[in-house]
Amino acid sequence: MNSLVRRLVALSAAALLGTAAQAQEVTLKMHHIWNTQAMASVQVITPWCDKVAKESAGKLKCQIFPAMSMGGTPAQLVDQVKDGVADLVITLPGYTAGRFPAMEVFELPFMTNSAEAGAKAAWDYLQKYALKEFPGTKILAIWVHDEGYIHTRERQIKTLADFKGLKMRAPTRQTNKLLASLGAAPVGMPLPAVVDAVSKGTVDGFLLPWEVMPSLKLHEMVKFHSETDPSRPALYSAVFIFGMNQARYDALPADLKKVIDANSGATLSADIGKIWDNSQAAGRKLAKDRGNTFHMIPASELQAWVQASAPLYRDYVSDMDKKGLPGQQMLQDARELLAKYRK
Repeated sequence: MNSLVRRLVALSAAALLGTAAQAQEVTLKMHHIWNTQAMASVQVITPWCDKVAKESAGKLKCQIFPAMSMGGTPAQLVDQVKDGVADLVITLPGYTAGRFPAMEVFELPFMTNSAEAGAKAAWDYLQKYALKEFPGTKILAIWVHDEGYIHTRERQIKTLADFKGLKMRAPTRQTNKLLASLGAAPVGMPLPAVVDAVSKGTVDGFLLPWEVMPSLKLHEMVKFHSETDPSRPALYSAVFIFGMNQARYDALPADLKKVIDANSGATLSADIGKIWDNSQAAGRKLAKDRGNTFHMIPASELQAWVQASAPLYRDYVSDMDKKGLPGQQMLQDARELLAKYRK
């Protein structure tokens, strides 16, 4: 073999080795709804990406696209990850009304007041009833947010009667039904649309947990906050999923799959729920410092709200039964799992 041939062989081998090494480096496109200042961005998304990068020795990296910067609408995120437009998303299944009915059980009113307990329960329930609702998607984590409260521009909500005539934003089908049962006119919309709706007066108020208020400065756009007696379950919560394109996961080499596996599942879900639980104080403090007015709705008044919204449970069971699913058993299992994990 002459020297020229040897050099060509050596160069080809080096190129092949370089290509193999490069092939082991994977960049995952992460798409989500929050701006970069939001609690979820700072405390969940960036730390998760940093952790998988470190544990993979830099072979797994995230390219983060915040605030829907890859395009589309929040409701389309579930399809973006299923179809491989994005490799990773965090979103609310409830933004696509009726498409993920099994998980809606955790969006019924007065179910839980612990995001951590809700996350643990939701993960177990997902394995039994809802994985088939997410074809093409590997669910890395699932959780619910901390207690959702009522925030209004001009009228303090103290009793059931105070809802009458108000246009109120809610994120999901079940929370829209809840508002209607309480006497308000529900206006469904995803989080990014809330600021514009409040500023233009399209809505008189909204349901939200404290966590997301600061990053959108929503505490500056309302005057009144109505919280619920902590001895009772929260008025409402909403379900989040952290999903990965299944084909993208399947194509990873074994060592990188192991990193993803170690940073997903029941433990990640519970950890994220705990972060949401711990987020309340900071968001609430800004509204307090601004001089906004707070009211705690007592348990005695909440009982009337529970009774008014009771048909939602019957409707849920009926809807599941019509789909050939065991509606009553699903509701019972969700409640038992929440009780199991409640502190």
